[in-house]
Amino acid sequence: MSGGDHIHSGTVVGKLDVERDITPGFVDLLRDDFIDKDRSRGIYFTQDWVSLPGVLPVAFGGIHIWHMPTLTEIFGDDFVLQFGRGTLGHPWLNAPGAVANRVALEACVQARNQGRDLASEGN
Repeated sequence: MSGGDHIHSGTVVGKLDVERDITPGFVDLLRDDFIDKDRSRGIYFTQDWVSLPGVLPVAFGGIHIWHMPTLTEIFGDDFVLQFGRGTLGHPWLNAPGAVANRVALEACVQARNQGRDLASEGN
């Protein structure tokens, strides 16, 4: 309960996916001070964390640039992305893979901030 600063919370996409309906509930439990019980989101008890510091949710496990719209929709602004093959598997090697991840993230955040719904628009 204390000392952690980040934890894998499920990604909904990739190879370590979990149910889409409950992942936002887990993310809220990690970051917010108070969460009401909501069984549809996987929260079975009201949680009042008082002043316990939040924990950053981490998404990893088979994620790549095509998952970015879903990841930014689910996780919002405060989360960690850990890319393995999503960077190293780029056909032009590591540096272009890292650039592609960064460009995809920035494009999705910009589109979201402009009010676009990337989930319905597609990749």
